[in-house]
Amino acid sequence: MTISYDDALREQIRERLGGHRRRTAADPDKRRAAVAVVLVDSALGEDRVDPAPVDDWIDGRPMPEAGLDGRMVNVSGGAAFLLCRRAPRLSTHAAQWALPGGRLDPGETVVDAALRELDEEVGVRLPDSTVLGILDDYPTRSGYIITPVVVWGGGRLDLRPSPEEVVAVYRVGLHQLQRDDSPRFVSIPESPRPVVQIPLGNDLIHAPTGAVLLQLRWLGLEGRSDPVDALEQPVFAWS
Repeated sequence: MTISYDDALREQIRERLGGHRRRTAADPDKRRAAVAVVLVDSALGEDRVDPAPVDDWIDGRPMPEAGLDGRMVNVSGGAAFLLCRRAPRLSTHAAQWALPGGRLDPGETVVDAALRELDEEVGVRLPDSTVLGILDDYPTRSGYIITPVVVWGGGRLDLRPSPEEVVAVYRVGLHQLQRDDSPRFVSIPESPRPVVQIPLGNDLIHAPTGAVLLQLRWLGLEGRSDPVDALEQPVFAWS
């Protein structure tokens, strides 16, 4: 079932984030970055066709498992979050799934950076007053400490993704985070930490994005304060 996009949801998430003892990370060897977890409204069934040219960059590469084709279809409906497919020509993490975000500029706060990146990548400008709270820091293998900022979009929003950075933006219903097969944890020989996988559409979302979305589910939707910073990324995301 979809989740209603209403004042009750907004206040529930604001209250749970405000009452959470946030886990922070400090590492002088890592750069700071922020992502915007933007909550918007969506219509059930509006995403029957994936707008991204998935076949162009898959180019015969194997999918992680049978039945997956990399497309984000049949995920909309009710309260949703914005999920981006990064442009395939980027120098790092090309064509991967991501939340709007990037590194902090000198003197910026995480809120400033998240809202700026949201404007630059998705074409949506929102004020500080729309911020509901901040999730735990997630240190990445690629040298960043990511801080997720949860933002109330106030409706559907007019999305205008920057083609240099984002090939498509999706409205993914929050109910999709509570699928019976989600989350999944797998072992890899390169690390003792479990790799987290969030099944969405016809693909798998891995950390760091997958870890952020899992905490959004656990804390924002279910009131659980379980940590996610010890969840591992797949090896392809380590650099």
